[in-house]
Amino acid sequence: MKRKKQVTVCGAVIFCVAVFALYLMLDRVQHDPARHQSGGNFPRSQISVLQNRIEQLEQLLEENHEIISHIKDSVLELTAHAEGQPALPHHPPNASWVLPPENRPSFLSVSPQDCQFALGGKGQSPDLQMLAVYSLLPFDNQDGGVWKQGFDITYEPNEWDTEPLQVFVVPHSHNDPGWIKTFDKYYYDQTQHILNSMVLKMQEDPRRRFIWSEISFFAKWWDNISAQKRAAVRRLVGNGQLEMVTGGWVMADEANSHYFAMIDQLIEGHQWLEKNIGVTPRSGWAVDPFGYSSTMPYLLKRSNLTGMLIQRVHYSIKKHFAATQNLEFMWRQTWDPDASTDIFCHMMPFYSYDVPHTCGPDPKICCQFDFKRLPGGRINCPWKVPPRAITDANVAERAQLLLDQYRKKSKLYRSKVLLVPLGDDFRYDKPQEWDAQFLNYQRIFDFLNSRPELHVQAQFGTLSDYFDALYKKVGIVPGMRPPGFPVLTGDFFSYADREDHYWTGYFTSRPFYKSLDRVLESHLRGAEILYSLALAHARRTNAYRRYPLSDYALLTNARRNVGLFQHHDAIAGTAKEAVAVDYGVRLLHSLTNLKRVIINAAHYLVLGDKNMYHHDPAAAFLDMDETRSSQDSLPERTVVKLDISPRFLVVFNPLEQERLTVVQVLVDSPHVRVLSEEGQPLPSQLSTIWSSAVDAVPDVYQVSVLARLPALGLRVLQLHKSLDGHATPRSSTRLYLYGRELPVQKPKALPLHIFPAAADDFCLENQHLQACFSGRSGLLQSVRQTGEERGHKVSSEFVVYGTRTSKDKSGAYLFLPDGEAKPYVPKDPPVVRVMEGPLFSEVASYYQHVQTVVRLYNVPGVEGLSLDLSFLVDIRDHINKELALRLSTDIESDDTFFTDLNGFQIQPRRYRQKLPLQANFYPMPAMAYIQDMQSRLTLLTAQALGVSSLRSGQLDVILDRRLMQDDNRGLGQGLKDNKRTCNRFRLLLERRTTANKLQDERPISFPSLLSHFTSMHLNAEVLVMPVAQEKLALSALRSFVPLAITLPCDFHILNVRTLQAEDDSVPSAEAALLLHRKGFDCSLEAKNLGFNCTTSQGKLALGGLFQGLELSSLQPTSLTLMYPLGMASNSTNIHLDPMEIATFRIRLG
Repeated sequence: MKRKKQVTVCGAVIFCVAVFALYLMLDRVQHDPARHQSGGNFPRSQISVLQNRIEQLEQLLEENHEIISHIKDSVLELTAHAEGQPALPHHPPNASWVLPPENRPSFLSVSPQDCQFALGGKGQSPDLQMLAVYSLLPFDNQDGGVWKQGFDITYEPNEWDTEPLQVFVVPHSHNDPGWIKTFDKYYYDQTQHILNSMVLKMQEDPRRRFIWSEISFFAKWWDNISAQKRAAVRRLVGNGQLEMVTGGWVMADEANSHYFAMIDQLIEGHQWLEKNIGVTPRSGWAVDPFGYSSTMPYLLKRSNLTGMLIQRVHYSIKKHFAATQNLEFMWRQTWDPDASTDIFCHMMPFYSYDVPHTCGPDPKICCQFDFKRLPGGRINCPWKVPPRAITDANVAERAQLLLDQYRKKSKLYRSKVLLVPLGDDFRYDKPQEWDAQFLNYQRIFDFLNSRPELHVQAQFGTLSDYFDALYKKVGIVPGMRPPGFPVLTGDFFSYADREDHYWTGYFTSRPFYKSLDRVLESHLRGAEILYSLALAHARRTNAYRRYPLSDYALLTNARRNVGLFQHHDAIAGTAKEAVAVDYGVRLLHSLTNLKRVIINAAHYLVLGDKNMYHHDPAAAFLDMDETRSSQDSLPERTVVKLDISPRFLVVFNPLEQERLTVVQVLVDSPHVRVLSEEGQPLPSQLSTIWSSAVDAVPDVYQVSVLARLPALGLRVLQLHKSLDGHATPRSSTRLYLYGRELPVQKPKALPLHIFPAAADDFCLENQHLQACFSGRSGLLQSVRQTGEERGHKVSSEFVVYGTRTSKDKSGAYLFLPDGEAKPYVPKDPPVVRVMEGPLFSEVASYYQHVQTVVRLYNVPGVEGLSLDLSFLVDIRDHINKELALRLSTDIESDDTFFTDLNGFQIQPRRYRQKLPLQANFYPMPAMAYIQDMQSRLTLLTAQALGVSSLRSGQLDVILDRRLMQDDNRGLGQGLKDNKRTCNRFRLLLERRTTANKLQDERPISFPSLLSHFTSMHLNAEVLVMPVAQEKLALSALRSFVPLAITLPCDFHILNVRTLQAEDDSVPSAEAALLLHRKGFDCSLEAKNLGFNCTTSQGKLALGGLFQGLELSSLQPTSLTLMYPLGMASNSTNIHLDPMEIATFRIRLG
């Protein structure tokens, strides 16, 4: 009782301080999150005084209404506590479960300045905005003559008399790290020979040049070559003959990849280059990704690259940009007010990056200058005119023919400097090809350069040679905007290479692996952060030598496997079946290893006495939360066996914010209680586990616990076998069989009510939402927010897209539907199961090809503010069908919808009737939303999938696709290796409080803070690790709380990545800290977040961030740590602008 009074007094004091602070006109409410307030007898008189005071403050501070309303909510919560609410859920007769209010009010305090960012208004408008370009173009696909998708190019012979044409021919070999063959097979069959020949052949003539992009291959080759050969490579790089372009681990897919992985593979490649060759990439080269995201230019710019090149852009855009000489531009981010994100971008003008489509507009002529196709070789020219070796007798005629193509191509650009790539997939794998290309071209160059009357200077060059020459010509520093060149904002999705062949199928192809990739990324981030923290803490004690430093090699391997999978034929789902299996095996191998790294770090960090730490590789201290039996199987969760002595769980929260969440664990007995570390009972719920629609799994139960987890921390929980009356509240289940005669395997210990008919329509609700369902289908029909009189129509259904009957059909890349989707008609009506409990309720519907679960959490905070959706899809008996989820609402979104790019930024989209249906699909790596003046509905996703809005108020998401044929893009296979795949989403309905039509028409949009947090909860699930030892003293374990301060809630710790020492497999004492400040929209209501959310105008004191660790050095660097930014200072205070990602080289100890 004494403690209760003390806590109550503390609560009153804190509350008065908060109100007093408001009285002083401060616009920020500080609230001490570390102080636990309990319920108690809060004096009623004091509460009424506070409420009166708040009424006065409302008049004083109208603009701070957001904070005021939260204080009011908090007062009401405290009032409820004064009336003695129970701490655990209770079930009043004939009513739903009631969960008491959180015993700790939460605040949202967003600085008004931080709301200005999403409103924009600063900075100049770009010359080219891609949404506007799309509105302008007719997309009419007229025949352009020899350049089929373009137009006739003409020039005057004397155009170069005053300023000669400068031509850079750039030899390259595009090496896919897996596509038709696996990564290793490509390496042994081709790549190693390309690189070995490169070292020999480049040394034969100092005028030769070559560029290389994929560091995954280069690193494997490097490990297998002699010191002598390595020295030769360093010389070639040093003298400018060999350039490493982009320098990523792979040439990443830009549609499906998440920005965490895009950055990670860039860091992995750049760190490798710096350590082994001592070189920093200057130019980006992306000839093969199937469309381009505006995230990539931002990442390259922040990595200090000054130029970049792209190729696979819609042929109509290429034609338009060529006609207006806009193929080279400064690519700028939509939110950028001061041009700090500008990077120079070169767009290739023609159909492909192969030789026939790179020297000029006529492929029939250009093919004659691909000397690998000389008669007698394995490949020839489809235009039936073969190349001819260059001799003294024919050089004049041949050179003149080629120069004509060069001149025509140069007319499409603004400068008199011309880039001509010379290469293709896996080119230069034989010494004969090096000789054929380099000797013949050199003869042409020598001839052209010896004829002043031709006004041309031709040579081999690297990509940076080209960019440098262009900048020199216009007389400015590389990276700056050349005078007269346009500024562009937006992206280049979706891509079509000819006719109506839109590459929008790969946004969904092989969703099983797209999902596995994201699980792996989440584990990689969690493992990196915990490993870095465990290592730093171990260094402070004598445990450092006992810590398994070998885990660093597992981390490196996982980084490289995640990096490899970002390749544009891997995560895209466009590789051969055997190659997909190879990727899957690598991903699963790394997932298992990362769980091991997390377990080892957690073991060290939760030990009360670090001297007791002993790492035993044969017997892990913690069990894994789940296992996968093979690379294409779904996870199986670990079952904890209960005994007389308590079992302990260590729960890891990978988020940088404290998290109030429902933690779920499987146990072998229904007699279970869950206690906190201190021995306090926690709100919990017992549920049945089902193996099918009607079969309960015997002797396995799910216990769900409401727990508050520290940011990036580990919380210890106790599981007790309870044989007395203190049982965990049990959920009850209703099973509707819809007239089907099905035998039911009933659960032993939990109530089940079986109804032979279908249900009537019904609703589930919590304190924030009411979700209503169709009794016949079990599918969602409407959602109503608390406080609203009527709900929104939000109905879900399944639809099926077919493919064409003509010669061109959908495949791994292309989506070529046979018209609009048709309703999904299952063989049998669904079995519907409704489960209700204190912490969550759910509706499961079992159809022939898809099982759906819609769950509503009855908890305060982020998890209770949205619906949790999962779809277990199995279309292995479909033929040429694509299964889609369609959400239909009464939101008046017209033709506008919004999709994210790489989980980093939002791109507004328009449904365009002038384009075919498939052209209106876009990638959705993290979220899509539709909105009107009153509401926004966001679908957040845990895996990348294709999405569109084909009608006002509607969203279509392709869940899986099964296609029986190749789509003629080189793969030579259909998509027939479908797996049982679980697609997971959150559905969030938000009120818009200050919508503005003018604002909505801008080509930029941002999620709300709540939407950001919901996405993080969905993608960074908690890990529940049972302590393996069955008999362990509770005193041996202690929860780990790593952060000493609460981060501003628009800051995200993207990674804390331990850097390697000189030896590859050993960690150094330094780490890379990556921070991202998210841009957000304040016009959406943000109540009841469940944690204290404040923003700080981008300021953060890193010095006191990590509890028990000292930040002994802090050096801001470029994104991939290649360049220090400014001097390392003693100050540990940093500032970040919204949307910016910053990297710091830090030392913790």
